[in-house]
Amino acid sequence: MRQNIVLIGMMGAGKTAIGGELSRRLGRPFSDTDVEIERAAAMTIPEIFARDGEEFFRARESEVLGRVLASGRGIVSTGGGAWLRPENRARIGAHGVSVWLDCDLETLWHRVRQRPTRPLLQTADPRGTLERLLNERRPVYALADIRVAARRGDSIEETANRAIEAIHSHDPAILETI
Repeated sequence: MRQNIVLIGMMGAGKTAIGGELSRRLGRPFSDTDVEIERAAAMTIPEIFARDGEEFFRARESEVLGRVLASGRGIVSTGGGAWLRPENRARIGAHGVSVWLDCDLETLWHRVRQRPTRPLLQTADPRGTLERLLNERRPVYALADIRVAARRGDSIEETANRAIEAIHSHDPAILETI
């Protein structure tokens, strides 16, 4: 690959699962920025949010993203809010191609409703919060280089196939070996 492939999108869109599958198929390393943040902090993301707040977390997320992108040509899964920061979009643009896994509200809700590990959804109305976040973020996610539909009934393999096809259509050179 000639550059990083960076998966962006909402929590529950499948960035980690699709990233792992792309890594396997393309023979490139996979990094999940959320996992890297937890490893560096020796805390879970909900613990970081509870102790230090969202702004602290977002700053660490930007640092980790920069380090991961600079480490080589691989597949990178980002947290749902990473793409919202202009400096992260610039970093990703300088070191990779952004792939938005676009997922509808019902699919996202189906995937995240039973997961207490989503700090932004720890509200009186988590589904309403998810809908609000999706509506706020969708225009920013639409700035991605590539959009791939991530649908509820699709397998990981089907979505990964669509992602590879979309990347190849966008720029066949991205998937070429050096």
